[in-house]
Amino acid sequence: MKTETVADIIRGLAMDAVQQANSGHPGAPMGLADFASVLFLKHLKYNPEKTNWPDRDRFVLSPGHASTLLYSLLHLAGYGLDMDQLKNFRQWDSLTPGHPEYGLTPGVETTTGPLGQGSGNAVGMALAEAVMAERFNEDDATLVDHHTYAIVSDGDLMEGISHEVFSLAGHLKLGKLIAFYDSNRITIEGQTDLAYSEDTRKRMESYGWHVLEVDGHDHAQIDEALTDAKAHTAQPSLIIGHTLIGKGSPNKQGTANCHGSPLGKEEIALTKAALGLPVDTPFYVPEEVYSLFAERKQVNLEVYRTWERTLAAYREKYPDETTRWEACQHRLVPEDISTHMPAFEADASVATRIASGKVLQALNKTVPALLGGSADLGPSNNTEIKDGGSIGPGRFSGANIHFGIREHGMGAVMNGMALHGDIIPYGGTFLVFADYCRPAIRLAALMELQTIYVFTHDSIFLGEDGPTHQAVEQLASLRAIPNLTVIRPADATETAAAWQVALARKKGPTALLLTRQGVPVINRSIYPPADLLKSGAYILWQSREGHPDFILIASGSEVSICLDAARKLAEDNIIVRVVSMPSWELFEEQTPEVKHQILPQSCIRRLAVEAGCDMGWERYVGEKGRTITINRFGASAPHTILAEKFGFTPENILRTARDML
Repeated sequence: MKTETVADIIRGLAMDAVQQANSGHPGAPMGLADFASVLFLKHLKYNPEKTNWPDRDRFVLSPGHASTLLYSLLHLAGYGLDMDQLKNFRQWDSLTPGHPEYGLTPGVETTTGPLGQGSGNAVGMALAEAVMAERFNEDDATLVDHHTYAIVSDGDLMEGISHEVFSLAGHLKLGKLIAFYDSNRITIEGQTDLAYSEDTRKRMESYGWHVLEVDGHDHAQIDEALTDAKAHTAQPSLIIGHTLIGKGSPNKQGTANCHGSPLGKEEIALTKAALGLPVDTPFYVPEEVYSLFAERKQVNLEVYRTWERTLAAYREKYPDETTRWEACQHRLVPEDISTHMPAFEADASVATRIASGKVLQALNKTVPALLGGSADLGPSNNTEIKDGGSIGPGRFSGANIHFGIREHGMGAVMNGMALHGDIIPYGGTFLVFADYCRPAIRLAALMELQTIYVFTHDSIFLGEDGPTHQAVEQLASLRAIPNLTVIRPADATETAAAWQVALARKKGPTALLLTRQGVPVINRSIYPPADLLKSGAYILWQSREGHPDFILIASGSEVSICLDAARKLAEDNIIVRVVSMPSWELFEEQTPEVKHQILPQSCIRRLAVEAGCDMGWERYVGEKGRTITINRFGASAPHTILAEKFGFTPENILRTARDML
């Protein structure tokens, strides 16, 4: 049986699944079926019995709306996705949602749907492969030697993120990255020339890519191009495949009519007849097709067994390297990590971004899986590993990734690195530019990926750069993302504790929000230990024993000024409590008893102080509480002046508290 026949079977499955759901995108899977058949049956290295095999090839379907293509392939390749799942496409509780979801469906390497994100994930996976290969391969033992294949669409290439990530991939010379461009020239609104006329070949060549062009329905050309791309390891490769969307449909192929809606029963019958498929047999797969995939599976199983033997020999010969390998594979963090943290002088003034930088230097020596960099702000973010060397073109052993001024791309690449399975990626930029990272952060949260964002210059207190750079609403917007842990530490000691929390949280991203300006280091010989940060909020100080009459709640740099105000307020003979609340998400994980102990319901006079908008604080201050926040854009001035003008001073806190009392 030829791969051409397999492609037609996949077209039939895609048509039937979308028709039965009465929802979906049949055109792209039908146009891509030829490339996918050749890839899976002749080139892709995979093992359905060990879906997390470290040396498997990665396959990314960046245009996630073409999901029936992937589901059909996973079904045929033996990933345990049975025919009933194809028939339940886009239905409640199925393993075949409208767009592929990582962690739900076996064999799905990443969640795709927002166009361009999968392209960035593929770059991150290829980067992780290159890093791991350089770290661990020996002359007599190759543990890491696989490719990352990505299908990208016209839409992916139009999205701005593709420019960022493909530029970076070409610069780094990620030769194991192979992308197939499904150039069908159709979008929802019609022909792509409505809005898109660039020369993709020249564009990608200018990025440093190796570019080939094929008839996307000619299996011999596809096979030859894949062979060429695999042999060309000096650059990433783009195979431009000229395809027909809805290939095989007599009346709809090559048009937008088959992009985002079912073909219809009559057109499906005509298409099946044209393809030589049984017209009255939906979801038709002959045994010969299953046999063909079973044969490919056996070939790959032997490749897997050879790799297992290589790993066993590696363990014997390279015990120290094996320890580091396992630490990366399991993203291990030493149990005594707290003992590796730097010390900070009590009462000194230290910006939390600087404290974070000192913590990172220590972590670089103790957590092998941790790797990251910055979007060209390393000296400001303090994310650079001193004397760690840089990852650059064809060089992957350094400790610093230079993402360039590409926040959007950085986030997607970080996700790809995390999806690869052996790296805890971190990336730094200013908090105000979290807006540029947001789509990738959202997907990291959806996929439960352990990525760490170092967001510095976290408020109006960055000062003279003014409102364009002063974060106001970003903190609240990040808190709105489900499964993202946001931590805004009060001082250097809480910053060290925040990093430990981020490393311990394996099921979701963490955002660390850090100051530009210096803040007092809390004397932990007098105040409670900083590791109480893991509860999200804790009682930092209380004027005397008893139930509090007044509670001041703050995060970040505002905690120290609340402490100053609280001491003066206590002179009014009331019981004042100061609560440091670095993370709402961690606090909400606590039991009701713990939460009520910290914020007792009996105390209704509560004042929250935070240099961000007040959105959400009502849940903690209650109906009788107030906030000192900022619900407007900032201004250009020294941070001390801004504190005075916007009311972030002990004197204003004291006035507000007395007014409430």
